[in-house]
Amino acid sequence: MSTEATVAKAARGPHVIVLGNEKGGSGKSTTAVHIAMALQSAGLSVAVADCDHRQKTTARYLENRLNWAKRHDLPLEAPAVAVMQDGEMARLDEMIAGGFDAVVIDTPGRDSEIGREAIARADTLVTPINDSFVDFDLLGQVDADSFKVTKPSFYAELVWKARQKRARTDGGSVDWVVLRNRLSSLEARNRRRVGTALEELSKRIGFRVAPGLSERVIYRELFPKGLTLLDMSYVKDASMSHVAARAELRELIAALELPLADRAPREVAA
Repeated sequence: MSTEATVAKAARGPHVIVLGNEKGGSGKSTTAVHIAMALQSAGLSVAVADCDHRQKTTARYLENRLNWAKRHDLPLEAPAVAVMQDGEMARLDEMIAGGFDAVVIDTPGRDSEIGREAIARADTLVTPINDSFVDFDLLGQVDADSFKVTKPSFYAELVWKARQKRARTDGGSVDWVVLRNRLSSLEARNRRRVGTALEELSKRIGFRVAPGLSERVIYRELFPKGLTLLDMSYVKDASMSHVAARAELRELIAALELPLADRAPREVAA
């Protein structure tokens, strides 16, 4: 890469993708790893910040990947990853200024200083939620009889404040995408009600709704080896469930509409 291209790339900075949800069990870390690996497999330089220093699920996932690759002498790579916590925003800003094409930040499943600050630095905020009113309550409240949205909830207010901060800081905006992770145990009528409520709330507080990942055992089985759905050649006994899940992942990545195609090598983008 020429000096001029390097300077131009550093000037525009990375695309910052933040995974945010204060409820546990939404598939946030699994989604973070798959987004990061999808971008890296497209030839982009990617860094990952795991801001949940207690569980460190994202960091452990990528650590498992490198350990399993070394044990079996496999050509698997993983993005650079660092574990951070409240009070370490300087480290996060250093990573963002590190010359990467994309930075993926997985925030804690609870209220935290670093989680709020990460959203204020996001270009894309991704909030996976399970397709139920239990998780919907994170975003908004509904009437018990009509299921109409009555008002935004605490997390929506937190994101609103972070967006204001981002606008004041550099005039930038945060593209907020809510991913609907499909639960097989939910009946169709309840799923429709959640979908209607999400569409109504999205117009009020400004987010896009996109398809997420289904509740599949395969994600839990991939974790110990650090594999993703992009590593199908290393998955023994791959089934139609794996194929369907990989199609879901492709649909998810496309729905994020990340403006990174111009940064990928031409042969990879093609």
